[in-house]
Amino acid sequence: MNVPLLDRPVACRRATLTDADERARIAAFVAGHGQGTPFHLAEWTIAVAEGCGQAGRYLIAEAADGALAGVLPLTLVRSPLFGSALVSAGFGVGGGILARDAATSRALADAAWAIATDAGAPSLELRGGEAPGGAFHTDTDTYLGFVTDLAPDDDAQLAAIPRKQRAEVRKSFDKGLSIAVGRDAADRRAHYLVYAESVRNLGTPVFPARLFAAVLRAFGERADILTVSHGGTPVASVLSLYWNGTVYPYWGGGTEAARGLRANDAMYHALMNHARRRGCTRFDFGRSKAGTGAAAFKRNWGFDGVPLAYHVRTADGAAPRAVNPLDPKYARRIAMWKKLPLPVANLIGPWIARGLG
Repeated sequence: MNVPLLDRPVACRRATLTDADERARIAAFVAGHGQGTPFHLAEWTIAVAEGCGQAGRYLIAEAADGALAGVLPLTLVRSPLFGSALVSAGFGVGGGILARDAATSRALADAAWAIATDAGAPSLELRGGEAPGGAFHTDTDTYLGFVTDLAPDDDAQLAAIPRKQRAEVRKSFDKGLSIAVGRDAADRRAHYLVYAESVRNLGTPVFPARLFAAVLRAFGERADILTVSHGGTPVASVLSLYWNGTVYPYWGGGTEAARGLRANDAMYHALMNHARRRGCTRFDFGRSKAGTGAAAFKRNWGFDGVPLAYHVRTADGAAPRAVNPLDPKYARRIAMWKKLPLPVANLIGPWIARGLG
């Protein structure tokens, strides 16, 4: 009696990410899967480990003939403030299980839970992918994803922006702003200065600068930095990934001066046109928490928010990590962080942020 294809067992093992052929196999599988993202690539796991000092644990599932049947990028995140968790994908907004079928998905989830148990991590967090079921709890209420098609040319791109937001973009045209795109040390410094101030102003610790550098190294020409300057001073900047026809503006922000200059509006409009010239047809505006100003900002650009499914399994009696800044218990700390001098925030922020995952 033949066993149906979707019921054939798979074997799960740790991927050898130092092997170029293994990385290429993973990349091909991720590119061919409808839910694949840059956060599923081996390069992301490698960059996170290098940039934040958190250990990568990349799982692959192989069929009897050796073909890939599923992948699961994992980062073992340890923090004295937030505890430990095994996260897929660490420091990404996606990266959950990619599998050919439900049986493979369950096998990868079970293998990941075994890793978490062995490492003493009381929770396993899967960002996206099919719900593994069983002991996992699925949350579809916290985060929204925003993705849309790019227009065919610059004029059409401007016209595609809803009227009120288009007016804000037009206001940036006469502000004397300049746009630069690059990947070198000067681009990285400008981006970090802007991004660090932006997140401090939001009450959030900044990630280590070496994380951004590691991502740029790992992704090569598939990543760059677009910076908006006024009078030679950077006022808005975004580090983006380009993969499978989609641009992912991932780490972006603006200084206090950016608002009056409409620099953030200029930045995202310029990025849309830049990405299209790079061959992209889709713009992934990333995730935002439901009901926040960030989500409203993306809707103003004409993006519809789609609920994201995150799946969490915890050890018996353990509560999931509390790392959501909307949690009321963080309100006072966030208010205090906003008041920190920027040099102080930049000194201690990376030590905290590397444990958020």
